Amino acid sequence: MQNSTTTADTPSAQADTATLSHGLKQRHLSMIALGGVIGAGLFVGSGAGIAAAGPSIVIAYTLSGLLVMLVMRMLGEMSAAYPSSGSFSAHAERAIGPWAGFTAGWAFWVLLCTAVGLEGIGAAKIVTGWLPGTPEWAWVALFMVVFCATNLAAVKNFGEFEFWFAALKVGAIGLFLVLGVLAIAGVLPGTDAPGTAHLTGEGGFLPNGSEGLVIGLLASVFAYGGLETVTIAAAESENPVKGVASAVRTAMWRIAVFYIGSMAVIVTLVPWDSEAVVEAGPYVATLRQLGIPGAGQLMNVVILVALLSAMNANIYGSSRIAYSLVERGQGPKALGRVSGGVPRLAVLTSSVFGFVCVVLSYWRPDDVFPWLLNMIGAVILVVWIFIAASQLRLRALLEREAPEKLTVRMWAFPWLTWLALAAMATIFVLMAREPDTRVQLYGTGAMTAVLAVIGYAWQKAKARTTA
Repeated sequence: MQNSTTTADTPSAQADTATLSHGLKQRHLSMIALGGVIGAGLFVGSGAGIAAAGPSIVIAYTLSGLLVMLVMRMLGEMSAAYPSSGSFSAHAERAIGPWAGFTAGWAFWVLLCTAVGLEGIGAAKIVTGWLPGTPEWAWVALFMVVFCATNLAAVKNFGEFEFWFAALKVGAIGLFLVLGVLAIAGVLPGTDAPGTAHLTGEGGFLPNGSEGLVIGLLASVFAYGGLETVTIAAAESENPVKGVASAVRTAMWRIAVFYIGSMAVIVTLVPWDSEAVVEAGPYVATLRQLGIPGAGQLMNVVILVALLSAMNANIYGSSRIAYSLVERGQGPKALGRVSGGVPRLAVLTSSVFGFVCVVLSYWRPDDVFPWLLNMIGAVILVVWIFIAASQLRLRALLEREAPEKLTVRMWAFPWLTWLALAAMATIFVLMAREPDTRVQLYGTGAMTAVLAVIGYAWQKAKARTTA
């Protein structure tokens, strides 16, 4: 295992920001941070969580939100001290060793590349609902071409796309929350204040008991995935340290308002066991309950924007993670070539799986979506564990050697870091208990073990070559 002190100072650990452009402005980074918390998981995946947990979904999102806040604070501390397009992967290499950076980085790369395909298929399903008879695979192909081309161009193009995507998402969720609060207060025309009828009726606050809460908790954990992209993007911003610090410090209120706030509005206004919550989605069901005309189509537009935004961000994030790994000697050198400030071969390679999904959506249009979903598994939890373990070691190194770099500090260190690790271990246990998540857990465990072995062997082979 490589010593963390020497790793922090190696040229390869610093080089991944040297040739990338710094085309992201502060307004880009601020809106990426703001919009990154509003993803497809919130709009699409929350319905199943509400159906399982009932009104207690608010508790589920609060608990998982607190965990995510801790993870983002830890990641922000390291990323402000060591801005890098490799983000947590580079931090894991510094803190634990090259094998850890290899494992965390390539596992996340697989997650993002798979998610690109999932989001493309999800977006295509919405468009084919508007234009029946058009082939789903053709829409997936179109989206892939557009966002692959966007990411092959200057990074400011990615920033502009995400800026406007995020602005639309923030505006939509903000309007939803305003209408919801007015309806709860009974001042929205045509509505009556529901009081606590939906929170305490239809089986009570915990209609399915603790098991329902557990399922809702697991659903909510994975809805938060994607927040890490802002720390990857910060390395290509005008002021990486300021950008990361600002994004992390506002994470708490963003999570509280967008996730927990919207869940509270939904379960207060709509019966949790309404079929519309799952079939149409919780946001559409709520707007219909309020009598908002064209609610279904309005929310479908917002969900489409969220999916396209996630595609764009995930192609960007996966290409930068791959580039950083190669710069640190943990992947094929060809992926590290930069042209016009963009690692274009890394972008193309990271887009390959999305184009594979074009074939899959043509070949198996009915079952490819759940198959891909299982393939992603619990990778995000593995990444979070690497973040927490890395922060435990890097914090001690920073306090000893470069305390001036601690512009963002983890709260109540090390106690809250250990608490976060304990919470992640608990989630793994809960996943093993549930049949629907057990397969994902085992699949992710197997992939992580294989990557760790490859990473360790790669590290040993590299050490022998340079000896």
